[in-house]
Amino acid sequence: MQFAFGAGVLIGTPLTDSTGTAIANPTPVEFGKLQEVSLDISFENKPLYGSNQFPVAVGRGKGKVSGKAKAAQLNGALLNSVVFGQTVSSGILSDVYDTTGAAIPGTPYQITPSVPGSGTWARDLGVKDSNGVPMTRVASAPATGQYSVAAGVYTFASADTTKTVFISYQYTATSTTAKKSTVQNVLMGYAPSFSADLYFPYSGKTLAIYLRNAISTKLTLASKLDDFLLPEFDFEGFADSSGNVFDWAVSE
Repeated sequence: MQFAFGAGVLIGTPLTDSTGTAIANPTPVEFGKLQEVSLDISFENKPLYGSNQFPVAVGRGKGKVSGKAKAAQLNGALLNSVVFGQTVSSGILSDVYDTTGAAIPGTPYQITPSVPGSGTWARDLGVKDSNGVPMTRVASAPATGQYSVAAGVYTFASADTTKTVFISYQYTATSTTAKKSTVQNVLMGYAPSFSADLYFPYSGKTLAIYLRNAISTKLTLASKLDDFLLPEFDFEGFADSSGNVFDWAVSE
């Protein structure tokens, strides 16, 4: 007697990139800290009726293989291999959301935030005063309640000296582990494809499903106030060049 227990193991292996180009040496990537996964195999049935109430024959029409997985571990290789299939580079692109604050000094009334990791300031994400009220950005010569910014240097009004402000911004930095990518607007019809291996070991027996070809249909990032972020991946399977869709195997 065989049973399955738990979320199982799901591994995606990239096959093509976003332009349909085959990947020469694909690296399999696990959907880390898998929380749940579902695989739906459905068909359209076509009944044939005569003059009676029930069909006299039923033929199988179109079939569909679709899946959904929630995995807690964030991984750049997985996101790109399964969803985007574009160019990935090493490096940090991140935000600083200031919760500490700094007092505006005397002349020249400027604050230059210390960027983490000896990085480079990239974009302004706003300034708030000590009451949480957003200050207004201007091109130059700020008045009370205003600021200007250039190359990461924030300038305030002389009348706001000693007031505490909270400066948020985006920055870049070098890294050998962090990954980043800019998603390009590619032609319709193209999508990165991957194979998917779903494996359920339990009590010395296994259920294994090998989906030959799949493409991502949806990526959902939904956060909650007091819970972990659980990225959700939706995908759909299709036949390979030999007409094979998937393989399945059980221990009994």
